[in-house]
Amino acid sequence: MDELGLVRRIRSLAKGAGSNVVLGIGDDAAIFRPRPGEDLVFTTDLLVEDIHFRRDTHPPDAVGHKTLARGLSDIAAMGAEPRFCLLSLALSSCCDHKWVHAFYRGLLRLARQTGTPLVGGDLAHADKITCDIVVCGAVPKGKALRRDGARPGDLLYVSGKLGGSALGLSLREGPGWKRHLRPQARLEAGRVIREQIKASAGMDLSDGLSIDLHRLCVASGVAAEIDQPIPIFRGATLDQALHGGEDYELLFTASPKSAVPSNIGSLPVTRIGRIVKGKAGSVKLYGKPLPPLGYDHFRHS
Repeated sequence: MDELGLVRRIRSLAKGAGSNVVLGIGDDAAIFRPRPGEDLVFTTDLLVEDIHFRRDTHPPDAVGHKTLARGLSDIAAMGAEPRFCLLSLALSSCCDHKWVHAFYRGLLRLARQTGTPLVGGDLAHADKITCDIVVCGAVPKGKALRRDGARPGDLLYVSGKLGGSALGLSLREGPGWKRHLRPQARLEAGRVIREQIKASAGMDLSDGLSIDLHRLCVASGVAAEIDQPIPIFRGATLDQALHGGEDYELLFTASPKSAVPSNIGSLPVTRIGRIVKGKAGSVKLYGKPLPPLGYDHFRHS
């Protein structure tokens, strides 16, 4: 399997780019023509073997799915719609054509489901598999949902249930394992939170509620109090819900005057607390300090 042949195969698998993609895979760069009145939002995310997945436990199609889902979750957090993605993939000598084909099958299945055409990227060789996804999304000009808009008095919400991915990683079976392998980016919920609820701030829960809420509070210059029950994935512990990463649910704040539904489609929405004045980044759980113990790449290195 040489590089040129692999590029041809990827281009064949990824055919059918979106209407705003002028030029996709095969040239030095892709060409995308944005619609008038849009802000484009970009995110990049890394998935690294033995850090985010293991070849002996994570099927290649699930690795492909998660690679794109992580980027799409950032797009959802901004209340945006995906427009396209690019993938740089470094493969180890252990990857045969079956692994590579299954990886792209998982990624491109999610790409088709979410209207996120793969328009380019790069290929390389490395000691460990490394996946670098770039996703472009779009949002009406000046309307992106950001982390820095929370204000004292706002109420604090999360979508879905937390701790499922951490539970799955610990058991490697059951519903939690399925959730860990194939997370769902909350794109529809992100748009509703931005358009209808008109949230003041938001982000996705990629590293754990405790650390991600801390980050939102730092960005907004506020503190937070969790004073309501946290929605916990069945079978998970409170620690897994607070500190376990890779749930990819949405965390957001909204004015008490906002009409926040209890569900967005079939996805539950739960109020867990409120934003208060205080030291930027400070979070309390039922009146006691909650340390940001979620995942931090450099603290764990």
